[in-house]
Amino acid sequence: MPVRHILRLIRLEHWVKNLFIFIPAFFAARLDEWPVLKNAALGFLSFSLIASAVYVLNDLADAPHDRNHPDKRNRPVASGAVSKNQALFVLGALLGSGAALAVFLSREMLIFSLLYFVINLFYSFSLKHIALVDISLIGLGFLLRVFAGGAVTGVNVSHWLIVMTFLLALILGLAKRRGEYVVATGGHTFRKALEGYNLPFLDVSITVCSTVAIVAYLMYCFSPEVTTRIGSDKIFYTAFFVILGILRYLQLTLVFDRTESPTRALLHDGFLQIVLLGWIGAFAWLLYGRELPGF
Repeated sequence: MPVRHILRLIRLEHWVKNLFIFIPAFFAARLDEWPVLKNAALGFLSFSLIASAVYVLNDLADAPHDRNHPDKRNRPVASGAVSKNQALFVLGALLGSGAALAVFLSREMLIFSLLYFVINLFYSFSLKHIALVDISLIGLGFLLRVFAGGAVTGVNVSHWLIVMTFLLALILGLAKRRGEYVVATGGHTFRKALEGYNLPFLDVSITVCSTVAIVAYLMYCFSPEVTTRIGSDKIFYTAFFVILGILRYLQLTLVFDRTESPTRALLHDGFLQIVLLGWIGAFAWLLYGRELPGF
């Protein structure tokens, strides 16, 4: 089995989603502590291995449908480049190594990681075919990444982080479904959950979630609790990056139909990358050098 097929099978580019594991420590201004950074990095690797096992599982379950998709039919399992038995071997190796590393880190890390795998097991074989349940589980997956990050770094995850992570994940999930719906209505049918969606519903849902996310972020920025923790009332400046980032993502979704793969949109859109780096840089400037109890 060629290495290039294995790399495509485990979807290395999707490991960017697991950077959410660093978020609790980042907002606690503790990433400059070597033990915290080391544990976050190991947690990232552990969760990424288990997430890749999920991708392999998903490819095995979706192979018949992927063959009807203009892009996904080229995936290793759907195209026949990787056999079912080979994919199962890779899945077992990824899951075993990821779980072993999680055990080394902490019991909580193992629980969150395996819970992520189990949820995606049900997602891959049944729940992803139920509209709204599918995107809710995508949101839960991102929350588990954040909880895992808090577990390996010893940082408490606040209600602000929980709410905004879930809202962001819903936006990504709805935008992904919209992209898939556009492809499906072009004559390619591959996901049963799309029967519970249409473009007006998806457009309204994305707009509602985006609006709520911006309002929630502004409430966070002006919260006395947060400004006291950070020691600055200038945090609202970071909202400009958030608003621009959401507007750009809405443009990619509603105007250009380029969000069927949110990861690809992020990795290939320079505007989004600049906004994201600006937001991280602004927060790093506000946070670091102060002792904070958490986000």
